[in-house]
Amino acid sequence: MPAPLQPVQSNLSLPKQADVVVIGGGIVGVCTAYFLAKRGETVALVEKGRIGAEQSSRNWGWCRQMNRDARELPLATRSLELWENIQAEAGENLGFSRCGLLYLSDDEAELDGWATWCHWAKGEGIQTEVLDGAQAAHWGKASAKPWKGGIISPTDGVADPSAAAPGIARAVQKHGGTIHQFCAARGVERTAGAVSAVVTEQGTIETSRVVMAGGAWASSFCNQLGISVPQSAVRSSILSIASVASELPAAVHTKDVSLTRRGDGGYTLAISGLARVDPTLQSMRHLNRFLPIFLRRRAFLKPGGLQAFWSGHETIGKWDLDKPSPMERTRILDPRPDATAIAETLRRARLLFPELGTAVVQNAWAGYIDSTPDGVPVIDEVAPGFVLAAGMSGHGFGIGPGVGQMAADLAQGKTPALSHRPYRLARLQKGALDVAEF
Repeated sequence: MPAPLQPVQSNLSLPKQADVVVIGGGIVGVCTAYFLAKRGETVALVEKGRIGAEQSSRNWGWCRQMNRDARELPLATRSLELWENIQAEAGENLGFSRCGLLYLSDDEAELDGWATWCHWAKGEGIQTEVLDGAQAAHWGKASAKPWKGGIISPTDGVADPSAAAPGIARAVQKHGGTIHQFCAARGVERTAGAVSAVVTEQGTIETSRVVMAGGAWASSFCNQLGISVPQSAVRSSILSIASVASELPAAVHTKDVSLTRRGDGGYTLAISGLARVDPTLQSMRHLNRFLPIFLRRRAFLKPGGLQAFWSGHETIGKWDLDKPSPMERTRILDPRPDATAIAETLRRARLLFPELGTAVVQNAWAGYIDSTPDGVPVIDEVAPGFVLAAGMSGHGFGIGPGVGQMAADLAQGKTPALSHRPYRLARLQKGALDVAEF
């Protein structure tokens, strides 16, 4: 069942030419288009389905610095500022607020790791605090148990996954950009090795610059251009419940379950890291690259079924530009949620937070999280005039504005304000995967 999502009105006609074409209408794509349009570029965003209909509306909604990889932290910090700026400038309610994020635990090793991160992050200028048992008990008083400790980041926050991408897409239109839904990009034409046009199912757009922000579809699309992008998607399941009388934390993470208050007063519930690995030909091709991270997370990653194989987003084949592509056969990735995971999530939530015992389950859904072997996105000009912004690895919603700004800079030939070196594709192609450092 799809996650809740606001509608966006498409522009009526496809332009014959654009300064930049953005492929993909998730949070990264709309943020990229927003910054380009705001700078006066003529930008057309093409989306095979609906704006925000895949992982951008199926996530927790967290916008965090907390426990970020060292390579992503500057991008996360910048994104929090941009969330505030876009919401104010666009005149759209994106549901963004700095409500603070709370982590609670009884595991000494986990607490030690969090404390180490907090010590390092303070040196980077991040406001975060380690909680002792008494402080954790105060912040986690809505739970049915005491806690040994935790950490809190008061300047982190959340945005509304049902409203964010649609709201920013409408802001793109206010700045003169165009939005084209149910218009799949079939491929890119090149002249003398450089981008010259984007071929869509509705016609061709002449352009010299393209940003590919296709999420779980990005690697297969890049394959059409002979660009190898190691990417694999895992299927994560989430549920939402109706509002409850008792006031629970706005956003709290524990090893057993995490919850986030929604705009309607209800809560999104999930188990962090719990997912199914649906095998595909693409995932098998890159299996040796992903084995290390899969093995580290084997307690949470379980074998899945053939949903991903049949959906076509991880195909290794090539298609003709004058015929329907896999994106037109599967407009929106809407996999079935894992019923076992949903039931276990609800059980754990009600056990930990008794106030949820009578809460009505509103909805349950699943989504494919596009990942790289090192868990860090690719934001890079991978061919002349072709910028890739994908492989968000479950972090894309929160850092979407920062990624979009960086992708817009690269598309314009500018040097990004933040270094994009950690996000270059070459780091994955060389086989020397970096690890988190802090």
